[in-house]
Amino acid sequence: MENNEKLDFVNVMKARTKTFVLDAIKFYQVMPKTEESRIIGRQFMRSSSSVGANYRAACRSRSKAEFHSKLSVTIEEADETAFWLEILIAADIANNANANRLLKEANEILAILAKARKTVSNK
Repeated sequence: MENNEKLDFVNVMKARTKTFVLDAIKFYQVMPKTEESRIIGRQFMRSSSSVGANYRAACRSRSKAEFHSKLSVTIEEADETAFWLEILIAADIANNANANRLLKEANEILAILAKARKTVSNK
């Protein structure tokens, strides 16, 4: 990947992860106000907001090892976010189009970043 392509990828993913966090906040704001929704919702908010924050931290890494580590955390948080969304959907707490759209996006971000980590690791 050339420098311009790499920079384009980084900028697209920064924007995509930021949008993901903002969409997660909007989703959380309209979730039911039940006890189980609050408990799982907080877990969901923590992991989903970490996706964007940790991706940005990975982009500021000072070494390949640090990048790999921070990207790994981002991948873990995206996977955890997908898990909480699956639970919200399966428990019929938030089984709607927005939940399914966010789950799809979490899984896409997870797949893209896992592939990026593998590509960087092979260099």
